[in-house]
Amino acid sequence: MRRAMLLAGVLRSARALAPLVRRRAPLTVARHMPTTQEEIEAAKLPTNADEEMVKLRHSASHVMALAVKNVFKDEVQVTIGPWIENGYYYDFHKPTGEAITDKDLKRIKKEMDKIIKKDYPIIREVLPREEARQFLLEQGETFKVEVVDNLPDEAEISFYRIGDEWWDLCAGPHLESTGKISPKAVALESVAGAYWRGDENREMLTRIYGTAWPEAWQLKEHKRRMEEAKKRDHRLLGKKLDLFSIQEQAGGGLCFWHPRGARVRGLMEQTWKDLHEKGGYELLYTPHIANVELWKTSGHFDFYADGMFDQMDVEKEQYQLKPMNCPFHCLVFKDQLRSYRDLPYRWAELGTVYRYERSGTLQGLMRVRGFTQDDAHIFCTPDQLEDEIVDVLELTQEILTKFGFVDYELMLSTRPEKAVGSDEIWEKATAALEGALIRKEWKYGVDEGGGAFYGPKIDLKIKDAIGRQWQCSTVQCDFNLPDRFDLNYRNSEGKDERPIMVHRAIFGSLERFFAILLESVGGDLPLWLAPTQLRLLPVTDEARGFCADVAAKAKRRGLRCEVDPGKDRLNKQIRNAEQQRVPLMCVVGEKETSTGRLSVRARGRGDLGTIDVDTLFGMLQDVDEMDQLDEAAFEKAPEEEKVEA
Repeated sequence: MRRAMLLAGVLRSARALAPLVRRRAPLTVARHMPTTQEEIEAAKLPTNADEEMVKLRHSASHVMALAVKNVFKDEVQVTIGPWIENGYYYDFHKPTGEAITDKDLKRIKKEMDKIIKKDYPIIREVLPREEARQFLLEQGETFKVEVVDNLPDEAEISFYRIGDEWWDLCAGPHLESTGKISPKAVALESVAGAYWRGDENREMLTRIYGTAWPEAWQLKEHKRRMEEAKKRDHRLLGKKLDLFSIQEQAGGGLCFWHPRGARVRGLMEQTWKDLHEKGGYELLYTPHIANVELWKTSGHFDFYADGMFDQMDVEKEQYQLKPMNCPFHCLVFKDQLRSYRDLPYRWAELGTVYRYERSGTLQGLMRVRGFTQDDAHIFCTPDQLEDEIVDVLELTQEILTKFGFVDYELMLSTRPEKAVGSDEIWEKATAALEGALIRKEWKYGVDEGGGAFYGPKIDLKIKDAIGRQWQCSTVQCDFNLPDRFDLNYRNSEGKDERPIMVHRAIFGSLERFFAILLESVGGDLPLWLAPTQLRLLPVTDEARGFCADVAAKAKRRGLRCEVDPGKDRLNKQIRNAEQQRVPLMCVVGEKETSTGRLSVRARGRGDLGTIDVDTLFGMLQDVDEMDQLDEAAFEKAPEEEKVEA
């Protein structure tokens, strides 16, 4: 049949045609081969911002699919196999026989190596819709038929074939041949279940995950980082450190902040509010529900209905849990006549929103059904836009740095084919975003056509302590909502003009950012953010009164200090504090009670020595990190001095 297709001339070579993907202009990735373990761990692994990585991983996905077909023959049907953040996956339907399991991965990988070694060309070819559909039906690939049926009428139906061995309905892009893949830099990772199109009412599929890298050392380092990530899983740390929980009795995807976690959240929120107010923002509070007509006006009801909870009836009207905060801010703007003299308006809100997520997609705090966005909206004139974006980037840098994130990757996304707004306003807004990045002297990539339909945007990914990248901050221009809500301000000539609306988030959501932070530090939150900064460990009952007085004084000075219940021996008290990631511990006995000085022990560093209570508290109020403590202020015990001598 493959030969017949080619000889019949229904497939046209499409090497000259551009792949059906947006151009991604990558940040420069160093090709230097690290030589030491320290260099390897510090190395920046390539990401999908580089189109060559997309080609590599997508091609590896196809090679894996061919290998699965070779191993299981006609027992399997193929569905889809995209690239993902650190690799790829492919979903298979195997309705008969034994299911594909982790035990099969070894022989699938062995078959992949054979395909790679034969260096088959990977060729893109195009088929008219009806002929493509008929061919897929003849091959029994009903899932692919469904994909074709859901493509827009104007879409080109393209196939990629691996030599004459196998073909796949696919938009690309791919490498030139299978031999461009290094078999030592490819691995199969796991097998999982997945519903077709994410619908639990559809067929259950077998999903095989894999990863692919240009070089073997990168695969090895990726595996090391993944093992480290397992140890840092925020769900495990959240339970171990008693920070939060997901109570299934209340429903999946809803976070319960425990007292220790709530302290951290409170500090995050207060820091966010303080820096926003310093940056010229005013805070808003808006309702959690609104009449569904509001969401019809904003367009969310038409475009995002699948991600919204069902409406509730209130006095014969329908109300909706809010999935976003932006329509509320539009109503505040529209509440009174605005003048150009008053612009820009900068309004920020820690607004809790609710979005429907399928139960199978929920993941700790990373993906939930109720979360708090650190939302802000700026209403400004086109001439003010670039300065406002610079200020947003400055504030973003200040906040992320405060939480320990200093390594970023930025992407500027430009106008897509379907967009609202004039060419002139798109050009001005895009130039303003780019101008702000240039003024910041930040390197950035360009995702041509990757902007939202309502405006261009800047997305920022942060790098955590083990080299993973996370999408958090975003700055988006919006020409759509001002039109939908008929927002205007009076210009200098007394005429109405549309403001430019800027959507902006720095954390993204408090829940997700907290999870990223917790995993990045492995549970060891910085001193200023730790739920308990100092724990007093009384070794006698007589020391309890002194400890209570010290804890009360610490509280008055805004420090988070607690007294161990004292039910365990001292070694157990220290071990408990270490396991709960308490940064500082003070052993309190008869000597400390009589002298008013504390014997201080730092997590991971051991005994620091003794220090006056007020001196210690003053120091703790002035530092953010443990390594900023002035060890010279601590007096070492005589026996310690002798040992050091």
